Amino acid sequence: MSALDAVRAGQVTMADVRITPATLRAQAEVARAHANPQLAENFERAAELADVPDEELLAIYEQLRPRRSTAAELAATAAGLQERGAVLTAALVREAAAVYARRGLLRDSS
Repeated sequence: MSALDAVRAGQVTMADVRITPATLRAQAEVARAHANPQLAENFERAAELADVPDEELLAIYEQLRPRRSTAAELAATAAGLQERGAVLTAALVREAAAVYARRGLLRDSS
């Protein structure tokens, strides 16, 4: 059976087409080699998150929306990411929390 036949038969799952952390890191190197450091950083963060369950990723995304989280909640999320080795993503969450605090975009803790 060809790959196209498998798709038509509904035998291909998301796991079959999911990108791997290694592929994302390779893409980061290509971006860096082509003088695109911001894209490289995005690929590196994506590599850190490639194995995080979708539901958890969506929860983190929701937390990062303005006025959705307290400073403590974002700090806890950053700490959890750091513990699982997602150092760059944890730094991004901490940076977002600092910016939100300066701009009054954190949710009140009351």
